[in-house]
Amino acid sequence: MQIRSERPGEADAIHALTRAAFVDAPHSSHTEQYIVDALRREGALAVSLVAEDADGIVGHVALSKVQLSDGSPGWYGLGPISVAPGRQGQGVGSALMRAAVETLRARGAAGCVLLGDPAYYGRFGFRAEPRLRLPGVPAAYFHSLRLHGGCPDAEVEYHAAFGAAS
Repeated sequence: MQIRSERPGEADAIHALTRAAFVDAPHSSHTEQYIVDALRREGALAVSLVAEDADGIVGHVALSKVQLSDGSPGWYGLGPISVAPGRQGQGVGSALMRAAVETLRARGAAGCVLLGDPAYYGRFGFRAEPRLRLPGVPAAYFHSLRLHGGCPDAEVEYHAAFGAAS
């Protein structure tokens, strides 16, 4: 398996993979594929990595810039992250997470935030940080990873594409 940047012409495959990955997810809005499409369409998909093996694209992770209320620059939101249902639990998501964080480090990003399961994302250094808040979301499920510098005291706002429903 290799992790690489999305290539032109792969949007439909990523859409189908993302839809399939979340179809049975209990805490899903079932709009994740539309979010990725909207981020791409609006030029806000800062990083789009795929996991590929002999079967084709088996995983995808999206990163987009987020805005912090105190104006701190260089912060990104990770997600959605998708793994083909038949490949879940086989390390594809972990490989995508590591590649995403390394990509941000290489870009000199200040940090990354995400919404998700603390047990899963804690393995990659993400922690609930009371100084960073996502309005309307329980603090236990909103995590951050500082890559450079200190932790701002701010509310986080994702790109408007995260409201996409179709």
